[in-house]
Amino acid sequence: MTVWICTACGIEHANTARPPAPCAICTDERQYVPAGGQAWTSLTAMADEYSGAFREIEPDLYGLQVSPSFGIGQRGLLVRTPAGNVLWEPPGFVNQQLVNDAMVLGGVAAIASSHPHLVGASITWSKAFDGIPVYTAEADRRWIRRPDDNITLWSGRRTVVPGLELIQCGGHFPGSAVLHWPAGADGQGALLVGDTLMVNNDRATVSFMRSYPNLIPLGERLVRQIASTVDDLTFDRIYGAFDGRVIQADARTAVQRSADRYIGWIRDEIRDPDEGA
Repeated sequence: MTVWICTACGIEHANTARPPAPCAICTDERQYVPAGGQAWTSLTAMADEYSGAFREIEPDLYGLQVSPSFGIGQRGLLVRTPAGNVLWEPPGFVNQQLVNDAMVLGGVAAIASSHPHLVGASITWSKAFDGIPVYTAEADRRWIRRPDDNITLWSGRRTVVPGLELIQCGGHFPGSAVLHWPAGADGQGALLVGDTLMVNNDRATVSFMRSYPNLIPLGERLVRQIASTVDDLTFDRIYGAFDGRVIQADARTAVQRSADRYIGWIRDEIRDPDEGA
């Protein structure tokens, strides 16, 4: 029996004798099966090739990057609080060294992700810390690939530990969420957003998509829903799903400005100045 991990999305699947024929995550229109076809691996098979490390990003926030890049390649984030640490969007790789490193930082009290694409090896991580809860949005429960008693379903808003709250925004997936960290950014507040809000390469704006790799846009209704949901929160900084994707300051304004721009383009209310009359 093996806990299979899809090499394309990096998500662990149920413990079975044979790997699934398709990966349901990758065959959905929001993701894709690579040109070379569906392939599977396991933590045992990955042990000699992959490693990972935690790196401080700001006080009480540590990035977790796997090398070489694996699956979708997200950067996990460990948020430290006096009430316990939360691991946000763990990668699809974990070994004893990473567990030990996390213990040095105070351990992990809970695991959460923005949406089903970025859950990685959440259950394996949970079991490494004595079965801590893995928070999964009720609206996205059909995408759970490795069912487990440690999964805690939630909807709307959910305090993970005091000082860290999951906020359901919808959009990319109906259960897509952000993690609100009011103590982040020197007390100005920070959001950990995954793909719910995609921090763009300019590190000054965000975007909203049903599928990022396949370029399927969201409609105006869902963009307004996301923007209005986070507008009720206090935050100055946004941490995206990938290393370096950070809006350092005035992020709340950046979200609203980005939403207005997006809606302006899809409604054909914004025109390129070189388009002519």
